Amino acid sequence: MRLKDKIALVTGAGGDIGSATAKRFAEEGATVILGDIKADGCEKVLQEIVEKGGKKGSIICADVTKEADIVAMFNRIKQDYGRLDILAAIAGGLAATLPHEEDFYDKKLGPYLEKYIMRNPDVSAENQHRAFRLFQDMMSSVWGGHMSSLTYRGSSMQFTYAAAKGGIFTFTRSAAMALGMYNITVNALAPALIEVSLIKNTLGPEMWEALRDDCASRYPMGRVGQPIDAANLALFLASDEASFITGQVIELSGGARL
Repeated sequence: MRLKDKIALVTGAGGDIGSATAKRFAEEGATVILGDIKADGCEKVLQEIVEKGGKKGSIICADVTKEADIVAMFNRIKQDYGRLDILAAIAGGLAATLPHEEDFYDKKLGPYLEKYIMRNPDVSAENQHRAFRLFQDMMSSVWGGHMSSLTYRGSSMQFTYAAAKGGIFTFTRSAAMALGMYNITVNALAPALIEVSLIKNTLGPEMWEALRDDCASRYPMGRVGQPIDAANLALFLASDEASFITGQVIELSGGARL
């Protein structure tokens, strides 16, 4: 098992990509803490993990766009588990700093945070700056990854969103340069269209099917992405197998825009 005896936090765990990631982590031996703004979806995910023989973790309700919620979440993890080995920040808008407490990262607490996978689709430069502050707070104790989007290459229909993703590209490279000396890897996942309920419900069946079929016809693999595709890549970045990969934007795209 690649994550045996690890303690992992997955934010956005009630969503499609977050839940798939949490389940993959659990399958590989991790105890998973499920974070989300609401507990409903997380309860189902935790139940499925236990039913399949995974370790029973816990659920933390938190709005990851609010610094107070982030601080409270990590304080609870510190109290309940004493350490955190993996942070998979799948929820959009993670933008606050962790509580800067020396003892939280002291060696006597056991294994450090080993992986950091961060998704921050907010378009504001302030969010990107806060994200880097979070990395700085953890720099002595974490390896990291970062989630972006294929639109970092540019988009004719998503100007500001694409610009923000371009910022994440340079943020990822800059953070990798700055934090490599601390054994922190920083990489970005850049997915093409992933089939998730949020997009499907927003567009409605007819528009979703039209979008899905159009993208699938243009992707060399002939299909759009699934949450498990993102979860598998997140698992790889959370494992020791990715310990010498840093500063990269990894396109999860089925060959789109080759």
